[in-house]
Amino acid sequence: MSKKLMGIDLGGTTVKFAILTLDGEIQQKWSIETDISENGTKIVPDIIASIHHRFEKNGLTAADFLGIGMGSPGTVDSVRGTVIGAYNLNWSTLQMVKEQIEASVGIPFFIDNDANVAALGERWKGAGEDGDNVTFITLGTGVGGGIIAEGRLLHGVVGAAGEIGHITIDPNGYDCTCGKKGCLETVASATGIVRVARDMADEYAGDAVLKTLIDDGQEVTAKTVFDQAKLGDDLALRVIDKVSFYLGLACGNIANMLNPSDIVIGGGVSAAGDFLLTRVRHYFEEFTFPQVRDSTRIKLAQLGNDAGVIGASSLAKHLVK
Repeated sequence: MSKKLMGIDLGGTTVKFAILTLDGEIQQKWSIETDISENGTKIVPDIIASIHHRFEKNGLTAADFLGIGMGSPGTVDSVRGTVIGAYNLNWSTLQMVKEQIEASVGIPFFIDNDANVAALGERWKGAGEDGDNVTFITLGTGVGGGIIAEGRLLHGVVGAAGEIGHITIDPNGYDCTCGKKGCLETVASATGIVRVARDMADEYAGDAVLKTLIDDGQEVTAKTVFDQAKLGDDLALRVIDKVSFYLGLACGNIANMLNPSDIVIGGGVSAAGDFLLTRVRHYFEEFTFPQVRDSTRIKLAQLGNDAGVIGASSLAKHLVK
C-alpha cells in the first residue's frame, strides 16, 4: 500500500487535520478545538492525542505515513521546527513543536507559517496550477501571504518574506499594529474595509444605505459593505473602489518585482468573488508595465478551508523517492 501524507492546519479556534495521498487528494478530514488555556501548553499534546486516536480508530500506524506537515501562526523556524509569538494561541515563549510530535508519533514532521502553507496548497492543488512562480494573498481579519519563486517558498533572513499585509500603500495612512503607517492590512483586511467605510461615511454628504447603517450605530462588516455595493449603494461602491485601488497597487508592486504567473487572492474577504477581482484587476493593469501586465494573472483562491491542510502535507513531499 502506498504511503500517505498528513496535513495539520493550526488555528486559534480549531485544529484541522487531513490524511492525503501523495498526489494531494484528501482521504479523511477531522478537527478538534484549539485549547489555548494555560499558555497554550495543551495544544501540542492535544494534537498528538488526536493523531493517536485516529490511528487506533482506522488501524493505521506510523509506517503508513511518509511525513506530517503543519501550518502555524506566529514566527516559525522551519529548520528547527519551533514557533514563538503566536499570540492568538497564547504562545509567547518558544514552542518545540517538531521535537514533541516526532518523539511521540514517530513520523518525520515539518512546519511552516500558516500563510506560507496556504500558499503551497493553492500552488499545488488550487488556482496556482502547480506553477513555479505563485504569490498568495489572504484577506481575513489581517492580510497575509506567501511567495513561491522559481519553485521555492521564500522565507527571507528571519522568516518574514511574504508579509504582504505590510506593503506600504499610503505613507500617510492609518497606523498599523506593526508600528508603521499605511500598511495594506489597515485598509484591505475585513476590519480595514470597515475602517475605510466609517471614515468615508463621515465625509459623505449624499443619501446612502451604508451611511445610514453606520450613522445609526448598526453592526457593519466587510460583507455588509460588499452586499450594499452589489445593490448599487453609492457610498459602498466608493469604499470598494478605494480598497480595490490599494489592492491593485500592492499586486502591481508585487508583480513588477516578482513577475509570478499567478497572484492568488484568498481569505474571507475574497468571498466577494469577481465583484472584487474585476476592480482589483482594473487598478493592477494601471500599475504594471506591459510585459508583467500580459503575463501575470490575478485569480481567486479555489481551495477554501482545505488550502492549509493540503499545503501543510506538501511540506513532506520532498521525501517521496
